[in-house]
Amino acid sequence: MTATFVNTGKQSPTTKNETLQMKTKLAIFEGRKIRRHWDKKTETWYFSVVDIISVLTESTNPTDYLKKLRKRDPELGRYIGTNCPQVEMVSETGKNRKVLAGNPEHLFRIIQSIPSKKAEPIKIWLAKVGYERIQEVSDPEKALNRSRSYWQRMGLSQKWIQQRMMGQEIRNKLTDYWKNNEVKEQDEYAILTNIIHQEWSDLSVKEHKNLKSLETENLRDHMTDAELVFTALAELSTRQIAETMQTKGLEKNKTPAKKGGRIAKNARLELEQKTGRKVVSKENYLPGNARKRLK
Repeated sequence: MTATFVNTGKQSPTTKNETLQMKTKLAIFEGRKIRRHWDKKTETWYFSVVDIISVLTESTNPTDYLKKLRKRDPELGRYIGTNCPQVEMVSETGKNRKVLAGNPEHLFRIIQSIPSKKAEPIKIWLAKVGYERIQEVSDPEKALNRSRSYWQRMGLSQKWIQQRMMGQEIRNKLTDYWKNNEVKEQDEYAILTNIIHQEWSDLSVKEHKNLKSLETENLRDHMTDAELVFTALAELSTRQIAETMQTKGLEKNKTPAKKGGRIAKNARLELEQKTGRKVVSKENYLPGNARKRLK
């Protein structure tokens, strides 16, 4: 299995050429082209469902295969209809056409329904080029080990890795609370996350990424020790306040999100006053920067 590039969430270090490839509309799996689209709003890669099916089945007519698959498996058909949007991508004729697309988590569900020797390789590939959630769905332990290995290759210290993993555990407990209390995944998670982040840092997630010169990269993979600590404090506080208030749904959970973020903000301001140094930083761990910072 070979992939032309490795994308983020959990990514391997990239070269300049690979970074340029990441911005194109095609990805390559074992020499075969797969169309994709970067959704800036949700910060998610969407891949052509037909292209994925073509790779899995080696069918000469993957569109027809998909139609038959949806008829044969009505539950899958409903899942695709509910979750997989029509996204504009370049057709074989070079014109933009709307095609059925899915993020890696959606595609993981589809792949499960297709007997193919390429199922496991393409799941691993999608985990690398798409979205870190696919790793958690497929195998949480593998995802954890892959993440640790990635951070080590970046040259990050053991202390930083421990803080990153601690922060992820705190994050997981918060999203578990949301999931069990009527908050919808992805869009509503992103709204609440942004509220928390804006409260503690005075920047939206997007503004923080812009400050660090990040595009598709995972912001948390480029945080300093201090940024990780205050993010974790904000999310820990949010969860404990939400549990105390027993909040359900998006609107009700906005209150603990603001309060939790504010607790971390007050701590940040006090630290900045004592040290005279800003916590929020423009530094990142893009290729070449990690080792410079450690030195």
